[in-house]
Amino acid sequence: MESIFNKNRKKLHTNIKSRFPIFQQKIHKHPLVYLDNAATTQKPYTVINAIQQYYQKHNANIHRAAHTLSMQSTQKVENTRKKIQQWINAKAAEEIIFTSGTTSSINLVAQTYAKAYLRSNDEILISLLEHHANIVPWQMVAQTVGAIVKAIPITSQGTLDMHDFEKMLTNKTKIVALVHVSSTLGIINPIAEIIQKAHEKGAIVLIDGAQSIAHMPIDVQKLDADFFTFSAHKAYGPTGLGILYGKKYLLDKMPPYQGGGAMVDQVTIPKTTYNILPYKFEAGTPPIASIHGFYESINFIQKIDYTSIAKIENELLIYAQHQLQNLPNIKIYGIKDAVHKTGIIAFNIQSMHHFDVGLLLDAKGIAVRTGLLCTQPLMDFWKLEGMIRMSLAIYNTKEDIDITIEALRYIIQKHTK
Repeated sequence: MESIFNKNRKKLHTNIKSRFPIFQQKIHKHPLVYLDNAATTQKPYTVINAIQQYYQKHNANIHRAAHTLSMQSTQKVENTRKKIQQWINAKAAEEIIFTSGTTSSINLVAQTYAKAYLRSNDEILISLLEHHANIVPWQMVAQTVGAIVKAIPITSQGTLDMHDFEKMLTNKTKIVALVHVSSTLGIINPIAEIIQKAHEKGAIVLIDGAQSIAHMPIDVQKLDADFFTFSAHKAYGPTGLGILYGKKYLLDKMPPYQGGGAMVDQVTIPKTTYNILPYKFEAGTPPIASIHGFYESINFIQKIDYTSIAKIENELLIYAQHQLQNLPNIKIYGIKDAVHKTGIIAFNIQSMHHFDVGLLLDAKGIAVRTGLLCTQPLMDFWKLEGMIRMSLAIYNTKEDIDITIEALRYIIQKHTK
């Protein structure tokens, strides 16, 4: 007999999924099974409605005018900034910068702090786990100032080699830029320890939190992160909006990244002076509608709460890994310990191209990611042309996993020897 706990859990899953309109449709005549959440999450009605309400009732530019619509829109944007500050426990709302995404946030730090304060032969430490967005910006600034980018090795299980990290960390290390959770493997890096050791050498630390923000609570003060970045669309929010948290003393001494409206104080032809934080880094019109929507994304996560999110997603991860391991010709990459990873599983099917598997799954209405996953150095480490990635979110269910496993079983039987 099914336990009351499992019945309640199933009811919760059904209730959550019903809040997302995209799941009402079918793909190739099949119910949508969406397992590409590391790329972007789907949006609940509340977020979509907030964006619609902005355009229907409040559409106006912010910080620009004395009229009612502008003041209403401005207030919502600043309320969202304050909500994000409290959500990640920043000291002040002025430490929250609105950008266009995690990529933009990392580029901001690279092109302002790094370009201003790095010198020839200074070192920037990244890792083999990084998304291209946390590799290329540092390479670009290193080429400009003569700095050196070094990658922390990983083990055969895909975890950071902490022994090598400590050896690589020297007085030449000025910046450590690392992913919190690997977007390919789901592995959670020990960032509190990493930040502490980096600070002992005088380095500042940027954490790419794009894959952690939707799955676990973030306390930037407790972590002592110098910079922390994430994107709204990875956390049930709209695209086109990123968040850069930075310690005030660092943001204060960083030059502006872009010039334009809103980021200025006084503009004359000979000289311009710049606005205070956070507006110094927010040139032009921000993604106002997305900011309105993201307020509701945070509400959505907070109402479910991170404890429930972690419990549900960990159960799904364990179940999915177990089911995958029972299939023939499956190779799973990285650790399988659910305690030290989020709901991401990277795998391949022996003798089949990852892209072909992705197309065959799509024909059954199942969305996964295939390819290099924007982590080519990691693929090179395993000498792979690509992987298949399943990534889970709070609206996924065991039924989603069962449908996917049966589809994979059919693919393996039909297309492998």
